[in-house]
Amino acid sequence: MENLDHHYGQLLGLQSPWEVIDVKIDMEKSRVTIRLEHPNGELVKCPECGCECTIADRAPERGWRHLDTMQFRTEVVAATPRSNCGECGVKTIAVPWAEKSARFTRLFESFAIKVIEACGTVHQAKGLLRIGWDAVQRIMERGVERGLERRNVDKIKYAGIDEKSFRKGHNYISVLNDLEGARVLEVVEGRTEQSADSLWDTLDEKVRESIKAVAMDMWEPFIKTTRLKLPTASIVHDRFHIAAYLTKAVNEVRSKEHKELVAMGDDSLKGSRQLWLFNVENVSEARWMEFEKLLEMDLKCAEAWAMKESMRHFWDYKQADSARDFFEKWLEWVQEHGQAPMKKVGQMIKNHLPDVLTYFRHRITNAFSEGINSKIQSIKAMARGFKGFKNYRTRILFFCGKLDMAISLSTH
Repeated sequence: MENLDHHYGQLLGLQSPWEVIDVKIDMEKSRVTIRLEHPNGELVKCPECGCECTIADRAPERGWRHLDTMQFRTEVVAATPRSNCGECGVKTIAVPWAEKSARFTRLFESFAIKVIEACGTVHQAKGLLRIGWDAVQRIMERGVERGLERRNVDKIKYAGIDEKSFRKGHNYISVLNDLEGARVLEVVEGRTEQSADSLWDTLDEKVRESIKAVAMDMWEPFIKTTRLKLPTASIVHDRFHIAAYLTKAVNEVRSKEHKELVAMGDDSLKGSRQLWLFNVENVSEARWMEFEKLLEMDLKCAEAWAMKESMRHFWDYKQADSARDFFEKWLEWVQEHGQAPMKKVGQMIKNHLPDVLTYFRHRITNAFSEGINSKIQSIKAMARGFKGFKNYRTRILFFCGKLDMAISLSTH
């Protein structure tokens, strides 16, 4: 047993005066319990001021989950000394094998973070680690906290701000992204001016001053707050949001026209919904002949679709002036021949045109944000809903924040 105690002491990296006093192996429960002790008579350090003190007493014995020994679940157990500090009073000292308030050893927590990152889902990770949902969540929270403390945001050139649904109904989160760094910077609940304010307030004023442009939707609270908090930054209304508005308008035209045709006994548009949502290059060969026949018909939705497809050429211009000329001609077409949903989107773009044309100066989009939205949706689906926003934020930053969450393995 003395050799076994020495062996586990080395594996834990223990340094004097801490020592392994017992190793118990329970074959029936497949469990290893390593009992540690800080001998009486040895000085300890006050966890607040760092002064060396005598031991006042000991906290009740507690355990920390450690890396498994082969297939055996392993736990470190100790009654932690409490320092008798003349300045700070009686305090429980820090232990070298775990961080403050942690239920896991440093080695286990470091391993767990790598497993969670690799799995991408809490469900898979908890099964491999043999711990519960709450335990995984606490490990992620501690990792995110470390990562945010270490994160370098001294200078950001391009940012993106976007919204994402949270719970059922009209519940949203707002997400701030570093577009060049391809990382989520912060997540807040809601999509109001106050929400956007709190997003920008997470960045120092000097960092906000370094931002040259912000990609966003044409959502007034985002626009208003960004102009206030980043007066020198350009606003770039995102091309992908504009494309989404146009696609939605095409679908509205199709839906109304389909009902009108069905009322006349014509089911030409039946089952064609998805075709009108695709860009031309994304229509499969199997369905292209069907779609081509629809496009040749005198359909309102066919013209709306052509308007949507034509607007894609707007982004190909090299200069803003040329793009403006194209848009003015496109808008004339829409206003003269377009249906109400298309006219509405055309007018919306016109109202925000100066901040649409800034694209030609900065060439940024929220494509990364849209990719992050897909990842966030996956996180949300895997979690099967969240009891609270805090857990949602933690997981987004854990998986999308590119944070350095590594835990120090020092046992000094």
